[in-house]
Amino acid sequence: MALDVVTAGEAMVLLAAQQPGPLEAVDTFARTTAGAELNVAIGLARLGLRVGYVSRLGNDSFGRHIAATLDRERIDRSQVAVDATQRTGFMLKSRSDDGSDPEIEYFRRGSAASQLGRTDYPRTYVAAARHVHLTGIFVAVSPSTREFVFELAADAQAGGCTVSFDPNLRPGLWPSQAEMINTLNRLATHADWVLPGLDEGRLLTGRDSAAGIADYYLERGARGVVVKLGAEGAYFASASEHGHAAGVPVVRVVDTVGAGDGFAVGVISALLEGCTLAAAAARGNAIGARVVQFPGDSDGLPTRHELDTMLASTAHST
Repeated sequence: MALDVVTAGEAMVLLAAQQPGPLEAVDTFARTTAGAELNVAIGLARLGLRVGYVSRLGNDSFGRHIAATLDRERIDRSQVAVDATQRTGFMLKSRSDDGSDPEIEYFRRGSAASQLGRTDYPRTYVAAARHVHLTGIFVAVSPSTREFVFELAADAQAGGCTVSFDPNLRPGLWPSQAEMINTLNRLATHADWVLPGLDEGRLLTGRDSAAGIADYYLERGARGVVVKLGAEGAYFASASEHGHAAGVPVVRVVDTVGAGDGFAVGVISALLEGCTLAAAAARGNAIGARVVQFPGDSDGLPTRHELDTMLASTAHST
């Protein structure tokens, strides 16, 4: 099966609070799915790309819920194994009605996905794809997933696939900040497109400005860098273009989680369609702005028709 995009990660069940307040005081939760790579897979599939997801689930109700989500979103899961000996990870997320970042608690240690390793790497499956998307999360989950991700990155690069990388920092998963910085910057050398947030980029590169962060990764082999600036939009740079893509105004922020994944969906889909880096950054801004107006991690990811309508509206208003 020829795929446009392959990504690998840990999919988790998300139990989202249905009332504001600290998690210990919440009585009602709604079940959905979470995981940065899964969010990107869902977003790209909704735009009509053929997407494959590589992971491992437990033989439990949470795993079956995630599998059903992959099927519903038309994501190929032929490389999603079921492990009868380990459980599927999950997480709790508080509800924030004032636009602030919600409280999140993870229950993922020793999960089925954390057992994925180099021997599970589906070389033929990846070789048939046009593009591979990676984040800084799965590489941090366990020593074996780190080996898996580096194998995937090196193989994709050697095979001529384009590779995108979103650092998506999770300091709590790393033994030290120094190891996180070193590992993620090594992983970034395999990527064509690097998509850090401004604060992430400052920590990873030691450079203060968006332009300096972009230069750091361009100097190390990236073809294009897009630095997320939150409400201010994004800075983009390549060997042939650089500039600022304005942010998209949002009247009310419902949930900030997943905005960066939506941004990645916009950038990746546009670049795979042959758009300029400037147009890709603008699409990333538009989808990221839409995502924060919805409660779930992937609820606001648009279909192709919704994206076209949104972009037409944005163009008309400028």
